[in-house]
Amino acid sequence: MTSTVFDAERLLFTPAIPDADAIELIYAFPNDYSIGITSLGYQIVWSTLASRQDVAVSRLFLDLHEPLPTTPELFGFSVSWELDYVNILGLLESLNIPIRASDRGAGDPLIFGGGPVLTANPEPFADFFDLILLGDGENLLNAFVEAYKTVRSRDRASQLRTLARVPGIYVPSLYQVTYDRPDGAIAAIEPVDPDIPERIAKQTYRGNTLSVSPVVTEKAAWPDIFMVEVVRSCPEMCRFCLASYLTLPFRTASVDASLIPAIERGLTVTRRIGLLGASVTQHPEFSHLLDYLCQPQFDDVRLSIASVRTNTVTEQLARTLAQRGTKSLTIAVESGSDRVRKIINKKLENSEIIDAAINAKAGGLKGLKLYGMAGIPGEEAEDLEATVEMMRSLKKAAPGLQLTLGCSTFVPKAHTPFQWFGVNSEAKKRLKTLQKELGRLKIDFRPESYNWSVIQALISRGDRRVSHLLELVRHYGDSLGSYRRAFKELHGQLPDLDFYVRENWDLNQILPWNHLDGPLPVATLKKHLDEASRYFPASTKVR
Repeated sequence: MTSTVFDAERLLFTPAIPDADAIELIYAFPNDYSIGITSLGYQIVWSTLASRQDVAVSRLFLDLHEPLPTTPELFGFSVSWELDYVNILGLLESLNIPIRASDRGAGDPLIFGGGPVLTANPEPFADFFDLILLGDGENLLNAFVEAYKTVRSRDRASQLRTLARVPGIYVPSLYQVTYDRPDGAIAAIEPVDPDIPERIAKQTYRGNTLSVSPVVTEKAAWPDIFMVEVVRSCPEMCRFCLASYLTLPFRTASVDASLIPAIERGLTVTRRIGLLGASVTQHPEFSHLLDYLCQPQFDDVRLSIASVRTNTVTEQLARTLAQRGTKSLTIAVESGSDRVRKIINKKLENSEIIDAAINAKAGGLKGLKLYGMAGIPGEEAEDLEATVEMMRSLKKAAPGLQLTLGCSTFVPKAHTPFQWFGVNSEAKKRLKTLQKELGRLKIDFRPESYNWSVIQALISRGDRRVSHLLELVRHYGDSLGSYRRAFKELHGQLPDLDFYVRENWDLNQILPWNHLDGPLPVATLKKHLDEASRYFPASTKVR
C-alpha cells in the first residue's frame, strides 16, 4: 500500500542522491498522507531537503511513511493545524523519542518544527521542540542545515546554542519564562545568558518567485492538483487576520517570468490548476493572468482559486471559472455592518457584495459562499441584523444563486492588532440568532463550532504552562469538556480558561510571544488598534 501511494507521485523536481555521510532526517506531517501532501508548504520543504546531497530525508505521515533511519539526527514537523499536536506526540512516542525536549539526550534527534501555527505562537508547544523555525522556509531552511553541519559532531547543548544564533531559529530551552505567581501573568521572558539573542525575528522571503507544487498526485485531498502561489500575504490588513499580518509584506509573483512558465510546466503532468494566496485577485496583473488562462487550449483545464476579493468578482472571472469546472465562488465579507467593517479595516461596501453576486450568477456560477464572523470586537446586536439584511438583499438581487454563509467566532491571533481582545462570551448566542434568522430566509448557514473557537483561542494565546494541559487533554479527547477537566486537575499551576480565552488583556501586559518579533512592531499594532477604536461603542475598550 505504502509503495503504491508514493509510486503515484509525479515529481516536477529531481531528488538528489544522498552522499554516504548525508544527514539522516525525518520530515513529518502530523496527519494523513492525503492531507499532508496537499500542503504546499510541506511539499516545498520536503523537495528542498530532497534536492540536497548532504541530506537523506524520509517522509513520515500518520498513516504511512518511507523507510525511516534507525538513528536520525534531525526530525522535523510541519504544523498547519493546532490540534495536530496530539499526532506529533504520538509519532514521537511511536519511535521511542521523549515528547519533552528536556527529557531527550545524546541518542535522540533534534526535534524541529515550522509552519504557520508555530510561527504565530509556538509557546504552548515550545517544550515539545528542541528548536522552531520562525518564518518562510526559502532562506531559513538552508541556513538551518548549513549551521547544523558546522556543529554536527558536537554535544547536544553546543548544537542548540550555536543554532540559536541563526536568525529565525528559536531554541525555547534557552529562554526562561517567569510568572508573577504560578497561576498569574507572565513577569519576564529572558535568555538564559548574554550569549543568546534577546529577541528572535520571523524570517521573511522577499522574492517575486513564489512556491509551486514539486509533486502532483491523485492521492492528494485535492486529487491531481498543481498548486501555484500567486501572492503571499494580503494588502487589506483586516485587523483580526493572522494570514495578513503574520506574512507581511504583500508579495506578488511575476506573471510572465514566473506564473505562466510554472503553469505550463504543471500542465505537462495534470489538467487541474489551483491558484493560491490570501488575496489572489488582487495581484496587480491578475487580468493578464486571467486572459492567459482564457485561451482555447485551456478549455479542458479545471481551475480553482483559493480566495477572491469581493470587488474583483467580474462576470469574466465568473465565466472563466464556470467554464473550467468551478461551481461556486467564495468571498470573505465578515459582516453586513458598515461600522463593523470599519472596525476591522474591511474596505468593502454592501453594494460591492451585491455586484459580486450578480456577476457570479451572470457568469454561470451556481453558488456564492460568503464567510462571516460573530463576536468581532465592538460588534453589537444591530450589526447581526445588518448581516441578515445583507443576505436578504443578495437573495433578491441574484434569484436562483445558491447562497451560503459560513460563520466563525472571532479568535484573537498573535501579531495582529486584536491580539489583546478575548473571545466574546455572547458569540455563541449570536451564532444561534443568525441561524434562526437565515433559516427563515431559507439561506444555508454553516456556523463553525463555538467550542472549537474557545479551544483555538486557548492555543493561540497560550503560554508554556499550557503544554502540561495539552498532555492531559490528549488522553481525554478534544472536547471542550476535556479541557475544562484538565484545567481543574491543574488548578493553581496555571491561570484559568477565561484568562486565556475571554479576558481582554492589558496593552502593557507581557504576552507569551513578547520575545518573538513579527513583521510589525507592537507600537504599530497598537496604532492600528487605536484607529479601530474610533468605531467602538463605549463598552468596548482595552486598557
